[in-house]
Amino acid sequence: MSVKENFEVAKKDYEKWGINVEAVLETLKRVPISIHCWQGDDVGGFEVNQQELSGGIDVTGNYPGKARTPEELRSDLEKALSLIPGKHRVNLHAIYGETNGEVVDRDEIKPEHFEKWVGWAKEQGLNGLDFNPTLFSHPKTDDGLTLAHPNKEIRDFWIKHCIASREIAEYFGKELGTPALTNIWIPDGYKDIPSDRLTPRQRLKDSLDQIFQVEIDEKFNVDAVESKLFGIGSEAYVVGSHEFYMGYALKNNKLCLLDTGHYHPTEMVSNKISAMLLYSEKLALHVSRPVRWDSDHVVILDDELREIGLEIVRNNALDNVMIGLDFFDASINRVAAWTIGTRNMIKALLSAMLMPNDYLKQLQEEGNFTDRLALLEEFKTYPFGAIWDYYCDQMGVPVKETWLEEVKAYEKEVLSKRT
Repeated sequence: MSVKENFEVAKKDYEKWGINVEAVLETLKRVPISIHCWQGDDVGGFEVNQQELSGGIDVTGNYPGKARTPEELRSDLEKALSLIPGKHRVNLHAIYGETNGEVVDRDEIKPEHFEKWVGWAKEQGLNGLDFNPTLFSHPKTDDGLTLAHPNKEIRDFWIKHCIASREIAEYFGKELGTPALTNIWIPDGYKDIPSDRLTPRQRLKDSLDQIFQVEIDEKFNVDAVESKLFGIGSEAYVVGSHEFYMGYALKNNKLCLLDTGHYHPTEMVSNKISAMLLYSEKLALHVSRPVRWDSDHVVILDDELREIGLEIVRNNALDNVMIGLDFFDASINRVAAWTIGTRNMIKALLSAMLMPNDYLKQLQEEGNFTDRLALLEEFKTYPFGAIWDYYCDQMGVPVKETWLEEVKAYEKEVLSKRT
């Protein structure tokens, strides 16, 4: 049967439960995913005085074809976007500015260094650009501390960098007509057990207060803060813990960003979403896949990703959760990595939309746990794939694994020629 015929058969299964499949697909079209640029070049960036990757982050693998210039990175992103259904965003780090060969330290970056990215976003019809100050891979992070550093000069340098980053994000918002999310993550922490946990957190709080004293219209920029459990070199203590940032975000009307790799392996971010939305109108996600540690593997359609999709959809939070991705695998084709991870995030949302969520909630309220469990299990083998194939076909992107042939052709024609 054709993609359309399979869709029509599958649609009837879902219609029996009152699910309007066409309406689901219309809703899905309007959900943007913020795709992280740094998968394409192994978090290298394009600074003139490029530093080795540091800050508790590691990228493994040396698959050929890594982007070496902004033009190459944008070309690779274009290829990935052509294989992903929907209209999405691109997420940049500060190290991806273009300074025309001039050494510009991070406390001096300006909107003009990102003009080409904005022009490209307009040409591609992106939903918008997001931004992150880069507080790693720099001589002033050599001892693992930035905004919580005991040296005021170093703190001031990073405060200035974060202020400059928010101004760049404001520029994105004004130019593209949609607010940019500016997310602050820092590597600050200690390798071994600290003798004072409080003082670094007091310094971090003061640094953040200074950064956010500079007022920027939320029509153009939305601020977020991101926690972490541990990192390489900060195994025993991280200044910006989940509790620290959750408290700071709630008290100061900022978004708390949850990275799915930044918690204990048995902690599920899906379980945090509904709890946090009770107290905060919005929150942000960096969806990753930790394997034993914060290893940032490519996102797969596993149980946790499905549960994240369910928590967003069944709680009517599609407009309240800003979904971004954050993984970097240099052991496989990088364009394929973007494509696999982003398509899986969208699949998780679609799968959640194709559930009789209101009825399942009713069963729980009635204490009918038998029917609830039975239906949850049966829906795992409903013909979701036929709906997904039709959606891809209607959105003009490859159906099933045929996208892989396009990536292979791009690798042969473009990536293999990079040395």
